[in-house]
Amino acid sequence: MKNLYVISGVTGMTGNELARQLVRRGDAVIGFDNFFASSIDTIRDVLESERMEFYEADVNDDAWMRNLEEKVSGLRAPCDRIVYINCAAVVHTEHFYHVNRTFETNVLGMKSFLEQAIRVGADSYINCSTSEVYSMQSWKEGGVAEEDFLLLATAEHSQRTSYATGKLLTEFFLKDAVDSGKIRGCSLRFANVYSKNELLAKHVIPHVITSLMESGRVTLLENSKVNKRTFLHNIDSCAAVLAVADTDAALDGTVYNVATEQEVSMLELVELCGRVIGIEKPEILFEGYRESDPVRRVLSARKLKERTGWEPRISLEEGIRMCVEYRRETEGR
Repeated sequence: MKNLYVISGVTGMTGNELARQLVRRGDAVIGFDNFFASSIDTIRDVLESERMEFYEADVNDDAWMRNLEEKVSGLRAPCDRIVYINCAAVVHTEHFYHVNRTFETNVLGMKSFLEQAIRVGADSYINCSTSEVYSMQSWKEGGVAEEDFLLLATAEHSQRTSYATGKLLTEFFLKDAVDSGKIRGCSLRFANVYSKNELLAKHVIPHVITSLMESGRVTLLENSKVNKRTFLHNIDSCAAVLAVADTDAALDGTVYNVATEQEVSMLELVELCGRVIGIEKPEILFEGYRESDPVRRVLSARKLKERTGWEPRISLEEGIRMCVEYRRETEGR
């Protein structure tokens, strides 16, 4: 019978594109989301598919999770393969500083979802983590690799580290489960993923595009005068998730960086967005400063490429153009 993928946070940036790619290739999806930072609109194009089953629910709702477990358990026998993918996460920067909020969803929710996957006999569990775990050590020549030591900020220096340490803890939960022979799986550390249908302009790319389309100018943090980043389109990041899920040798409990090597400064990013929109010289204002914000964040994705053959396909300019065109189509700009 068909493969079944159970996805938490399915309307979020990673979950919605995963559902789309899976449905298109003929797999079945059970997805749920509480709409914390997204909406049903992100999966509307696949909702009518017989392969897609969606529920509005919270990963920390015990009653709902029991119902989900019963449902998936009933499908164990007829399914060739069952894969759990954890995409539920408190990810926007403004929430990084809320320790309880990030702990409840990112840690407790992930652990509950993992334990359910083990109980129903799922074949594998993919844990979506984050490059935030690299914290202040997020760049070196050739990119930071998974085996490099981490250098986190102290609680006194930056409470946003609570987000990073929580996601790091999920990686240990997953590794322990794999090492104990309970399930197969791995964790993925994504670096600066963006999407055309991100609902809220909290990340830098949707913020820049929204600001430029509305006023022709954009306000950035003072950090942006020197900061550089790499950006990965969620079509490519989700292809990486499926690449590890489909590669038995990758389900070893370890961590895989998911990133591109196309680095740009924040100022170059604004110029690129402006050029795509049709603004020759966008006005940039600077206001505010973020503590413990790495100047550069460059990760090595060599391990992922060598293990699975994955490569990013969408250039930054192409991805920005997709974002702008989507906004124009949906908002009539």
